[in-house]
Amino acid sequence: MIDKVLIANRGEIALRILRACRTLGIGTVAVHSTADRDLKHVRLADESVCIGGARSAESYLNIPAIISAAELTDSVAIHPGYGFLSENADFAERVEQSGFRFIGPRAETIRLMGDKVSAIDAMKAAGVPCVPGSGGPLTDDDTDNLRLAREIGYPVIIKAAAGGGGRGMRVVHGEGALLHAISVTRTEAANAFGSDVVYMEKYLGNPRHVEIQVMADEQGNAVHLGERDCSMQRRHQKVIEESPAPGITDAERSRIGERCAEACRQLGYRGAGTFEFLYQDGEFYFIEMNTRIQVEHPVTEMVTGRDLVAEQIRVAGGESLSFGQDEIEFRGHAIECRINAEDPERFIPSPGQITLYHPPGGPGVRVDSHVYTGYHVPPHYDSMIGKIITWGEDRSSAIARMRTALSELVVEGINTNTALHEDLLLDRGFEEGGTNIHYLEKKLGLS
Repeated sequence: MIDKVLIANRGEIALRILRACRTLGIGTVAVHSTADRDLKHVRLADESVCIGGARSAESYLNIPAIISAAELTDSVAIHPGYGFLSENADFAERVEQSGFRFIGPRAETIRLMGDKVSAIDAMKAAGVPCVPGSGGPLTDDDTDNLRLAREIGYPVIIKAAAGGGGRGMRVVHGEGALLHAISVTRTEAANAFGSDVVYMEKYLGNPRHVEIQVMADEQGNAVHLGERDCSMQRRHQKVIEESPAPGITDAERSRIGERCAEACRQLGYRGAGTFEFLYQDGEFYFIEMNTRIQVEHPVTEMVTGRDLVAEQIRVAGGESLSFGQDEIEFRGHAIECRINAEDPERFIPSPGQITLYHPPGGPGVRVDSHVYTGYHVPPHYDSMIGKIITWGEDRSSAIARMRTALSELVVEGINTNTALHEDLLLDRGFEEGGTNIHYLEKKLGLS
């Protein structure tokens, strides 16, 4: 039985976890850096512990400090949220070795899915469709690498096995550039991720980014909760997400969703997870699995009516899923806009004090945010200050509600990307739906 959760994160996701705990009658412990004493969830938590300085390495990435805080407060479980240590297998292992429950998958699962080569192998074994590629790490044999590229067909993309966040990847359009690209990517991967292992895949020129939400328990049950379209992105960072994905049929959703659920059963997966795919010409191609709750989980919650964070906690406590696949119903359409403290044209972070904050409201509007009037946005962390989510009976009504919500949002004292969202919500391509992952960068003149 989980009766006290330590929230090992900050910002809006920390507040979201706290609210889920309260609905379940579970005590909460907030850990925070010296820069985050005034965060909303810190003020609302039953207990709070300062775990270090403003730098993430001194606080939110400081494993011994987090474990010590859990021991000090007699916490039962630790929720990592997203980012920071959420997909760190060593952290998950340390948590459970220290006698606490990790609200997420087992360490070995995180480790397996964190290496893109082993993840692809696992997905192939489970029948999940994957992008044609090298089928494993590239060797130092130039002749063999050139042969592989010819067999796959140009263009190809070289990726770091331990990569993430859009780093450690390079597109190659012809044979003359291949060997240099492999060498440069190896060096970049070693410097950024501590591993120079790279692999090769077919580069898809017109894909959408579509992901499948799953939930699984320790009793072998697994369900999917539909898909999200996250194609509106800039430099591999998502800007707008929505569910369901425009143009995806019920049959396609059911087919790929069940494959993902079956993969979870075969892996012995526990908790929430997201299978990320490139979708092109009616086909899904697996790229990676995120072994945590996603930033964009609210759009799934809005169309299914399920509390994913609360379900994470229940499952971590050893309970079976509270719903089966036949109980998941998809109703309406939901859209999420990420609101960042940044210049909307140059995308430079804009920390500082919020002198006035007024969130939108009305039917079908949800705001997940930790900020308030007088809050000082620190320069040390991700620039996202909140998410606006709207729901409607159909996509057009969800878009209309989002336009209204964005017009009502007031954030003074700092710059935000609200103007970018307002522009995108009026964009003809977005209105039609089904834009590819390159659309926004082309619109902004970044590619």
